[in-house]
Amino acid sequence: MTQTTFANLGLAEALLRALAAKEFTVPTPIQAQAIPPLLQGRDLLGIAQTGTGKTAAFSLPLMQHLSADNIRAGAFGTRALILAPTRELALQIDEAIRTFGANSKLRTVVIIGGASRFKQVEAMRRGADIVVGTPGRVCDLMQTRELNLSNVKQFVLDEADRMLDLGFIKDIRRIVALLPAQRQSALFSATMPSEVASLANGLLRDPTRVEIERLEETTPKIDQTVYHLPISAKLPLLGKLLEDPAFSRVIVFTRTKRGANKVSETLEIAGHRVNALHGNKSQPQREKALDQFRSGRARVLVATDIAARGIDVTGISHVINFDVPVEPESYVHRIGRTARAGAAGHAITFCDGSERGTLRAIERLIGGNIPVAENSGPPQPQTAPIDPRQQRHNGPKQGGPKPAGQAPRRPFVQRRPSGGMRSAA
Repeated sequence: MTQTTFANLGLAEALLRALAAKEFTVPTPIQAQAIPPLLQGRDLLGIAQTGTGKTAAFSLPLMQHLSADNIRAGAFGTRALILAPTRELALQIDEAIRTFGANSKLRTVVIIGGASRFKQVEAMRRGADIVVGTPGRVCDLMQTRELNLSNVKQFVLDEADRMLDLGFIKDIRRIVALLPAQRQSALFSATMPSEVASLANGLLRDPTRVEIERLEETTPKIDQTVYHLPISAKLPLLGKLLEDPAFSRVIVFTRTKRGANKVSETLEIAGHRVNALHGNKSQPQREKALDQFRSGRARVLVATDIAARGIDVTGISHVINFDVPVEPESYVHRIGRTARAGAAGHAITFCDGSERGTLRAIERLIGGNIPVAENSGPPQPQTAPIDPRQQRHNGPKQGGPKPAGQAPRRPFVQRRPSGGMRSAA
């Protein structure tokens, strides 16, 4: 059977050269199935989990259509709009478009919250071929008439299920209401709950449906483990695991922003190179945290589910679910940050008594039980308390007799050494 290549899909020569320069020759399944109907001008409903190559699947045909039209948008106008649920994903899409469009003159503007509104308005003053944005800031500029959508010919809604999770449905409906009726639209989602199906029915016209089988392609290479332990033992166990150099690049997921800060601060006190990523961070802080994580200057990224999708960082050795996610689907997206590009990966989940029901729901979703760690349970009693204030006021007194011949263990929490790492960005 002949292997499908990008050259077989009908892409223009300029795009093929840009792909070849990055050594992209063989499309992923979602790319192979989505690109031809999009090139034909069909609306498309794409169902595939994150990390499968959806960005190229929609951006390559979009760019080819725009280049063929060879028309410029007027001031504050755009010919294409791509909506993403998070700032990080919007920036990643923009970076991919700039890579694929290395041989074109298409102009892209990113419109996201947390960044300078003034600079975005000034960029739109010249008009844009493609706007990549998050719903809130796009609505903001629409309302002040600093973003005109009347000439949009291409519309993409990426990570639709995540959009709904984050409460963007009203903003999306406001945006869609101002789009021209004559346009090509594509909606991509990792899952298809009834709310997303309803949104797709109102957005797409006679769409081609492309669905990529999920889980089977990614989970076999992910070694999944669960530790059953009390809440108080989670931080000590995390510190113990991170003493292993095999944990070379790690994402730790927490349920709340406050939890992310607490874990990050505790790890930093213990001497780990760590950053936190969540919705309360400014855009410069978030970009700095990701840059340090990608470059290896930070070994650990502590994040809420805002980072579970759309952040493609290679070489992540471990994903640790410090808290079991409330939504079983989020588990799949979290662990999908490891085992990228054919590499193996490890996913470790900490489950306290209150989270066992959610864990069972996750196991039903993935169709099997997550193996329990051999040493599942709280760390040894001599492990020091985590918070220095707890150690002073609530924790057991340190010292006392130790078994003969046993060396004292290094407490997880230590005083910050002189010249230690700066606070998390």
